Amino acid sequence: MEVRESLLDLIGNTPLVRLQRVSRGLKPTMLVKLESLNPGGSVKDRIGIRMIDDAERRGLLRPGGTIIEPTSGNTGVGLAIAAAIKGYRTIFVMPDKMSAEKIALLKAYGAEVVITPTAVPPESPDSYYRVADRLALETPGGFQPNQYYNQANPDTHYATTGPEIWEQTDGAITHFVAGVGTGGTISGTGRYLKERNPDVTVVGADPEGSLLSGGEIRPYKVEGIGEDFWPGTFDPGIIDRWVRVTDRDSFRAARRVTREEGILVGGSGGSALVAALEVARDLDEHALMVILLPDTGRNYLSKVFSDQWMQDNGYLERLPSARVADLLRVRHGDIPEMVAVTPTSRVGQAIDMLQEYGISQMPVALLTADGDGSTVGGRGLVQRVDDIVGSIQEKSLLASVFRDPSMVEHQVGDVMDAPLDLVDLNDSVEAVVEPLLGADSALIAVQGNRPVGVITRSDLLEFIAHNRAAQ
Repeated sequence: MEVRESLLDLIGNTPLVRLQRVSRGLKPTMLVKLESLNPGGSVKDRIGIRMIDDAERRGLLRPGGTIIEPTSGNTGVGLAIAAAIKGYRTIFVMPDKMSAEKIALLKAYGAEVVITPTAVPPESPDSYYRVADRLALETPGGFQPNQYYNQANPDTHYATTGPEIWEQTDGAITHFVAGVGTGGTISGTGRYLKERNPDVTVVGADPEGSLLSGGEIRPYKVEGIGEDFWPGTFDPGIIDRWVRVTDRDSFRAARRVTREEGILVGGSGGSALVAALEVARDLDEHALMVILLPDTGRNYLSKVFSDQWMQDNGYLERLPSARVADLLRVRHGDIPEMVAVTPTSRVGQAIDMLQEYGISQMPVALLTADGDGSTVGGRGLVQRVDDIVGSIQEKSLLASVFRDPSMVEHQVGDVMDAPLDLVDLNDSVEAVVEPLLGADSALIAVQGNRPVGVITRSDLLEFIAHNRAAQ
């Protein structure tokens, strides 16, 4: 029989997964390490049991004792799981910006939760650090692991996370990206990777408002990363490059990777993704990037994945309640025909099609061409998403032809860009806002595996204007 002795035996050895859609148009290989697949749902499971084991060996935690820790939630869960198995009482102190799901989860493990204000300096007696200190002193048998100063934190990642990534990439990793909170994850993992290859670049993602990467200290809403003091577990010398990320970008990236890759992540994972995408734009196809996604988005359903919360905080535009199909009908009166071109069509013919239909981009698909080598058809012509192999973009097409006018006689396949991203016909109109405000110039609306139309920024503007006029 294949049986584990306890849940603690399942910690670590989390998989790497290749990003497919979020990384479209970028040259490096981009892999994410799914720490949400730890039994407690986060990377902090790794340090919870190790900090407890270390305290037991040193006589700091004895049977019947109480574990007290300031936490954004995930470390609390890692400690709570180990404490439940080992029979310890737990008290966790959390700032009031943390999600209701995290509080409920800690209580589910039998923990007591104390909530403190977020907008106070760390030295304030009301801060969650100082409240935890006071409780540890006042509670008989109390012990505070103190992830911010406990060297078992970075040592855990040096011993586990770093070696896992090195082995999983067969030593080919060139860039490691992670959010920075206590600094334990990035310090321990980065130290191990740099010892194996000093050329590995370590990138730290930090919220705007955090002290760690510089700038003005102010409140921010991303949970679990960023600090207003220097943790003892953080080695800033490990980090080669900082990327500061706004709350808005973090949350929208988390929603995007969930929608496009099926990977449900929290806001701090969104921060790491934003940083990774920024760095990846300057890298070539020889780069291999590993992005650590620290937890699951299930802890943030009432925040990051709530349209109402996102709108109330100004992170998501308020649009009329409608589907992508409604957006297309406003523009065309019904679901529109697809205008596509084959990879073997001439570039000059593609330019003529863009001008004829007044569009600035169109899909390139493996279709049966008509007499002149181009293909224009309705929904029945572009049968499957799998047939789409690229896109023609007015901007890049112009750049190619301007540099070399003879390109008009070349095949479209020689100059085409990556395929346009997809959005489902039944999705809310909200689903198109984030990508169209970002790098995407257009999206392909699909019904199942069938493309049914192309959506552009101008279509979104027209939709908003149409609905405003109708109100």
